[in-house]
Amino acid sequence: MKLVRKDLEKDNAGQVTLIPEEPEDMWHTYNLLQVGDSLRASTIRKVQTESATGSVGSNRIRTTLTLCVEAIDFDSQACQLRVKGTNIQENEYVKMGAYHTIELEPNRQFTLAKKQWDSVVLERIEQACDPAWSADVAAVVMQEGLAHVCLVTPSMTLTRAKVEVNIPRKRKGNCSQHDRALERFYEQVVQAIQRHINFEVVKCVLVASPGFVREQFCDYMFQQAVKTDNKLLLENRSKFLQVHSSSGHKYALKEALCDPAVTSRLSDTKAAGEVKALDDFYKMLQHEPDRAFYGLKHVEKANEAMAIDTLLISDELFRHQDVATRAQYVKLVDSVRENMGTVRIFSSLHVSGEQLGQLTGVAAILRFPVAELSDQEDESSSEED
Repeated sequence: MKLVRKDLEKDNAGQVTLIPEEPEDMWHTYNLLQVGDSLRASTIRKVQTESATGSVGSNRIRTTLTLCVEAIDFDSQACQLRVKGTNIQENEYVKMGAYHTIELEPNRQFTLAKKQWDSVVLERIEQACDPAWSADVAAVVMQEGLAHVCLVTPSMTLTRAKVEVNIPRKRKGNCSQHDRALERFYEQVVQAIQRHINFEVVKCVLVASPGFVREQFCDYMFQQAVKTDNKLLLENRSKFLQVHSSSGHKYALKEALCDPAVTSRLSDTKAAGEVKALDDFYKMLQHEPDRAFYGLKHVEKANEAMAIDTLLISDELFRHQDVATRAQYVKLVDSVRENMGTVRIFSSLHVSGEQLGQLTGVAAILRFPVAELSDQEDESSSEED
């Protein structure tokens, strides 16, 4: 993302002009937009024209509109963003108050104005404009007959290809059908890797599976690469890292990212940091439950006691339509930072973010046990009895 201009007043009202440069920037833009904001961008409008003879025709005309945002639709697989709203600025082709949908595109600038730019939104702009935050991890999660080729970016886990091949069972004295099907499956996975993984950007490719599937696949891939003199795979051989996962389904990627060998290799990526934080939270919940809280009410109480060491919060909560509810989450983030706590904002499109979403979307690892909350709950439940 490229920041063209930032004009903010003392009360944090103002506007920002940005140019999304990559598909992932559309995800950042989706998180910046809120209902009630005003968005100015170039768009195409169908305009009816009347000729001198009275015949009516229609032309598609490119014009610049400013909309008051009413609805936002994001397609995560295509990374497309559509924003619907009413026109709030004079335009020769579109009446004031008329509805229009702007489709935001990479490499086309837009200006976003808000009555209040909060700390979470401003931080997202900083991250989006930082080149170090680009997609640098790829993963192939597989089992016999099923593979998912994913890109793990700082903000989402994108499934780029799903390969499914029916593998017949081995029969006594005849394994040829099984072996042929397995070879066909491996070949399709290799093709998906070459098609969807950009080795100029990707630092590491995780190959995760149960059993020996990953080893057999990697042996096959590099034997074929030597036979066909595939320089792309041979030159990037060192980037492939084999790890264990329980299955070939996308959710098993979290286990692969938790592997100590992977964490040390990916220590500089946000995705690995999120996974580790969630893993630490679960361990704390198991061994010291008084130091692991989740749910807004409990986490706010812990924050009042200045006990929060790490706050885990889903970016989904900052897209809440209710301004007061959103402000409550922003206030919590600011307060934890003021108290020298660490804040990790999880992407709801990451496997770790999906798991955090199942825990209400907000959780905290505490510096010291806060037992009063558990006691209060026990008292209230005994009173109810």
